[in-house]
Amino acid sequence: MMKNLKYLFLVLPFLITSCITTKDVRYMQPNESLVINEEGLVPYNIPVYRITKNDILNLNIVTTPKGDAAQFYSSLNASGTGANGAVSSSGSGSGGSVGSTGGGRGGNVNFYFNGLKVDSKGEINIFGIGYVKAEGRTIEDITAEIQQKVNENFQEGKSEVRLNTDGITYYILGDVETSGLTGEKVAHKNTLTITEALAINGGLNRTIDRKNIVIHRKLPEGIKVAKIDLTREDVMNSPYYYVQNGDEILLNTRGKSLNGFGKDPIQTLTTGVSVITTALSIYLLLKNL
Repeated sequence: MMKNLKYLFLVLPFLITSCITTKDVRYMQPNESLVINEEGLVPYNIPVYRITKNDILNLNIVTTPKGDAAQFYSSLNASGTGANGAVSSSGSGSGGSVGSTGGGRGGNVNFYFNGLKVDSKGEINIFGIGYVKAEGRTIEDITAEIQQKVNENFQEGKSEVRLNTDGITYYILGDVETSGLTGEKVAHKNTLTITEALAINGGLNRTIDRKNIVIHRKLPEGIKVAKIDLTREDVMNSPYYYVQNGDEILLNTRGKSLNGFGKDPIQTLTTGVSVITTALSIYLLLKNL
């Protein structure tokens, strides 16, 4: 009996170190590296999204009821009268909502077939206007150029250009235990933080390593790979704290969870007892041979 207790005390430290602590799962814990301004506020560090090749854009031109917006578009894209008698010529349909998934197919079908696609040269082709450079530019810059071209054909102040992406589309990929979280997501918001994105989708379970969240960000020059630590509050100073259109968020499983330890105290204890029992059984079996 004393020998069995000796084995138990030898394994006990290993079981304790295999447990997940509150520091492993608590979000944005205070640390001295957090940058705040003179008013005690965390400054916004929101990166401006720049269009890349293969993006798809939604273009609407709203005019007065007498405006002939259809001269810029085919009959397919010229739609009916909207609110307040405004005429809207749309390049896409609507679809998706905050936190919605792609249904295993990915993307918005209406948006894909009717939207303005950024081609291999980084340009979009607008019927009646022609090619407009899009790659590397912001939505605001492109909108201003299209508005200028529209004003050349309409009385200034009688039309409005509205250009958008299909919201913020991002992707979450984790292990088998995050199947309810994994997938394509669409948020129809101007800004979205990673904590908001995770909260919308139910949050992270204990198997995910919050200190090692990997983000693949699509830029006009290529793909940028970054890592963030969600257990530190200075993550709010990072530009990767804000989700951008096309971001891939990779959730890594912590090592303690892979070996069966650390998911919760009961499972850790059960696994430890099983290891001890198996070791003692093998020992007694070999001893009696």
